[in-house]
Amino acid sequence: MSSKDLTPDNLQQHVTANNVPDPLAAPTAEIGGHVVDQVADQVNDRSQFIRRTYLHLMGAILLFTGFEWAMFQTPYAEMFAVFMLQTSWLGVLAAFLVVAFIASTVAHRVESKGAQYAALGAYVVAQAIIFIPMFYIALAVDPKIIQLSVAVTLGAFVALTAVAMLSGRDFTFLKGFVRWGAVVALATIVAGLVFGFHLGTYFSMGMIGLAGASILYDTSKVLKVYPDDRYVAAALQLFASIALMLWYVMRFFLSRR
Repeated sequence: MSSKDLTPDNLQQHVTANNVPDPLAAPTAEIGGHVVDQVADQVNDRSQFIRRTYLHLMGAILLFTGFEWAMFQTPYAEMFAVFMLQTSWLGVLAAFLVVAFIASTVAHRVESKGAQYAALGAYVVAQAIIFIPMFYIALAVDPKIIQLSVAVTLGAFVALTAVAMLSGRDFTFLKGFVRWGAVVALATIVAGLVFGFHLGTYFSMGMIGLAGASILYDTSKVLKVYPDDRYVAAALQLFASIALMLWYVMRFFLSRR
């Protein structure tokens, strides 16, 4: 083919007929394939992170359950319950908040996996200890309250998790509500302990709602915000929200008796 015959149309025919490689097609395909591989790796990493988070959450729940079961097989549960009910709950609350703050800080910021696991374990045990008086009272009033409260809490958690995962909505906008709600709730609890007024049924209902919002917020963070290596911290945060809901669901049912 002479240079005079080269037009855009017959040049393309010549390239196709002679299997001449397109100098732009190969790099473009290579780049496109690389991008697809990157996206696939990111999706796989996130899926693995989510699985690890909920496996660690399950482990935390089993540790909590096992600790409570073991304690109530011994006389120590009653001793702990009586001691905590007779002591200042302001001091108990302050000690728990210190443990919770340290555990959350370590789980979210420290690189050592061993330290993260220790923080999660310490937080779960602290929650289990502070729940002893609640379980002790529930067993004395009606043991079925514990079963009902656990069923309601886990049912609500599963439902809220499904909403966060399947609706496609981003619930991280609840951050302000959850944080300020927690501040107001803590201030109200402290005021009740200091001035001796009773926090009634409506307060329990409000705290159950706050715990539900926290589960939605935490689940959205698990899906979109947490780094892939912070599954222990994510599990700790979800466990904290579940424990908060369980506490106030039990308190609500006890107030109806």
